[in-house]
Amino acid sequence: MSQYNPLSALLDKQDFLLLDGALATELEARGCHLADSLWSAKILLENPELIREVHLDYFRAGAQCAITASYQATPAGFAACGFDEAQAKALIGKSVELARKAREAFLAENPQAGTLLVAGSVGPYGAFLADGSEYRGDYTLSSEDFQAFHRPRVEALLDAGVDLLACETLPNFAEIQALAALLTAYPRARAWYSFTLRDSEHLSDGTPLREVVTFLEHYPQTVAVGINCIALQQATAALQHLHGITALPLVVYPNSGEHYDASSKSWHHHDESCARLADYLPQWQAAGAKLIGGCCRTTPEDIAALNAQR
Repeated sequence: MSQYNPLSALLDKQDFLLLDGALATELEARGCHLADSLWSAKILLENPELIREVHLDYFRAGAQCAITASYQATPAGFAACGFDEAQAKALIGKSVELARKAREAFLAENPQAGTLLVAGSVGPYGAFLADGSEYRGDYTLSSEDFQAFHRPRVEALLDAGVDLLACETLPNFAEIQALAALLTAYPRARAWYSFTLRDSEHLSDGTPLREVVTFLEHYPQTVAVGINCIALQQATAALQHLHGITALPLVVYPNSGEHYDASSKSWHHHDESCARLADYLPQWQAAGAKLIGGCCRTTPEDIAALNAQR
């Protein structure tokens, strides 16, 4: 298997790769209503140009990697809207096209910007369930069924030309195992895996992170591991634990620290903390983080603040 790694050259030249922030948060700020099982993927249908604009704003804020609007975009999800698999895969491909067009537009404005990546978002089966189970991992499928769920999206993302896959917000070890095995059928695919957590040492389903990371290290297609969409305040302890158990680059893009209510599909403040991503940057770098950005409720302003500290 080729050892191509899209992160290596970038990380050889800089301390960390700056990821983007929340897509859905920005779409809502621009008038989109996302209280829907498709979440931001419904904007692929309704107003795709807005997705391109958000990607472009993140590049302008300093992001070096755009994560596609495919987190909730699956044939199973689109079937509820009357789309067949071919149409669903075309929409998933469109999510890549929009990110690539934003990259082209930014590079036209900033020819000296250097390498910018597009990561294809592969959300968990729990996201399709749209019941908050990506934060619990309390669902069970066979490896074959997990792979059948993920395969069409993975293929569509790779066919559309992503630089790597962001297998993200993963709460379930059986699903992670199935995804890693699935990618072996696509030798050029490279992926980071980022998890939701029960605590700083355990996946949401209770599996020790040591076990998860040891498993993923056996797959050369794994280019980074880490955490996303956990509360800002919980990220450092998890990174410190991961730093002690793997030499892989670590990825971190937490949410703003608010609490997600799956029934109302809305976010709520649950403390008075006003900390921002940039406040945690020294801690995260000390704990080995090499890919750093934001997840839900973070904005281009948050990414610009991280960029200002580079």
